[in-house]
Amino acid sequence: MNYQGNYAFLDENSKMEIRRTILKAVAIPGYQVPFASREMPIARGWGTGGLQVSLSLIGEDDVLKVIDQGSDESVNAVNIKKMIADTTGVATTIHTGEATLIQSRHRIPEVPLTEDQILVLQVPLPEPLRAVEPSERKTKAMHAYGEYSVSWLHLFEQIVRYGKTAMHSDYPVIVNRRYLMAPSPIPRFDNPKLNHNDGLVLFGAGREKKIYAVPPYTEVVSIDFEDHPFEVESFAGAACRLTGLTDVFLDELVDEATGETYYLTNDQSYLLETLNAKQETAAGGIRHD
Repeated sequence: MNYQGNYAFLDENSKMEIRRTILKAVAIPGYQVPFASREMPIARGWGTGGLQVSLSLIGEDDVLKVIDQGSDESVNAVNIKKMIADTTGVATTIHTGEATLIQSRHRIPEVPLTEDQILVLQVPLPEPLRAVEPSERKTKAMHAYGEYSVSWLHLFEQIVRYGKTAMHSDYPVIVNRRYLMAPSPIPRFDNPKLNHNDGLVLFGAGREKKIYAVPPYTEVVSIDFEDHPFEVESFAGAACRLTGLTDVFLDELVDEATGETYYLTNDQSYLLETLNAKQETAAGGIRHD
């Protein structure tokens, strides 16, 4: 490693301040804790909050995984992983089970987290009330009093207009029976994974200068109505074309040659692991990379 700057890029005082913020966020699940977001070598809105959280926590013995909408090979994921690896020298992996620190944009991996893992989610807009209340001062008061009726009203308006909820991602949740929280733009499919999850989940919003957390084994419930319960995306009748999986989040694609619609598992590493397992069982150990 030829890098000669600070370990993990940030200076130690900055990392210390961010770690203090993380401790407070863990102590008050779902609460947005302000922090002094630093200037980073990537533009705000492209993962600076999550990156600062990862850089503040990563140690020499950690194994890093970075994904962007389920892919380990997107431009955003590759560049963030390269920056962290170049400034720390840590090992990297594409396999969820091997990683100790996972930074992700818009997805929670299909493989369940363990107690030894930390998931860092990049957040563009941390305030779940912003769609109904533009004033930051008022949203702070609403959180203080637990006054979230406007969120249910927003949900009700969607049901009246469309017959169902229209939020396909960033669907609000109640954390620890107290705070309304934006789970980042993950699909509704991933919301149940936050509930009583074994790992620590951290949310970093660099542009908005907020960090919040869902500690392990915390109750996380998506808001809904008794007569319109929360539902994840339906992939009824669909299956991954390569693996046959039906219980995962699927990408809908179109074959350019035939015009046929088909589906693939969104989580790239889980797709490869499933293919490897099938291949090893059927053909004696040939692996896909």
